[in-house]
Amino acid sequence: MAVDEIPVAGIGPGSQPVEADDTLEYIDMPRGMATYQRPETPQPEAVQHLAGAREAMAWVQQTLDHYRAGGQTRLADITGLDRDNRELVNQILGEGDVSLKYSGNRHVDIQEAVLAGVWRTLHLDKDGRISRDLIEVGEVPFLSLVRDEAASLSADQLTAIEAPAEVMNAMPILTELQEQQACHKSGQEAHVINLTLLPLTEADTTFLEQTLGKGPVEILSRGYGDCQMISTAIPHIWWVRYRNSMGKLILNTLEVVDVPIVACAAPEDIEDSAVRLREILEPYWKA
Repeated sequence: MAVDEIPVAGIGPGSQPVEADDTLEYIDMPRGMATYQRPETPQPEAVQHLAGAREAMAWVQQTLDHYRAGGQTRLADITGLDRDNRELVNQILGEGDVSLKYSGNRHVDIQEAVLAGVWRTLHLDKDGRISRDLIEVGEVPFLSLVRDEAASLSADQLTAIEAPAEVMNAMPILTELQEQQACHKSGQEAHVINLTLLPLTEADTTFLEQTLGKGPVEILSRGYGDCQMISTAIPHIWWVRYRNSMGKLILNTLEVVDVPIVACAAPEDIEDSAVRLREILEPYWKA
């Protein structure tokens, strides 16, 4: 996938993003419905000299303006920006409700901006320091669609496993998952198995978790309560758990899908993001 390079003016000492405290961290779960809040930004006259951030925001605005539903995710590399420019980028974009961790053949933290469809993607080295800093625009981050092939399992193995005697109802679920995964095509709507409605024992759940394994992607969507989406070791099979604002599990599903829809920015929300970003940037960098 092509990555756009953001032209930067500030190159020199301090331009490399090596500060460990720049990494994104998940915040505590909210206890009410999350709504859009405009990010707090500095006074325009204080940042007129930050040309790198200006170029980055111009790229985001243009990409949002031209984005169409189902379009390919676009990426821009801002690793070369110095600390002040990256800090302004972070202030303007803010922090939204969806965060993602990728821990396959690389370690990456991704945080949705307060603008739906805009993502901050930080590649981390073995010491947890930022080695690459990206902005993405799209319904989902690029890495949410990437699988670690070395750690993946084949769906054909699901029904070849012999279940322990105490497992009661897990095997029919594995059979259904295998059939649906085999015929799944990219872009299809999710096939959902609602485990909440099924008579599963603790042994069933444990057997399903062990058999499906854990993939490289974990997504957390926060709003009224939270939704945790974990990719399994079988491509296109996700374990999705919804909890209310008190932390109680209210819906437990297995989904055959590219990425669960709750993690995706809706096309109309991306259109709104283009409008909102223009309003945020309006006071800045006027001719």
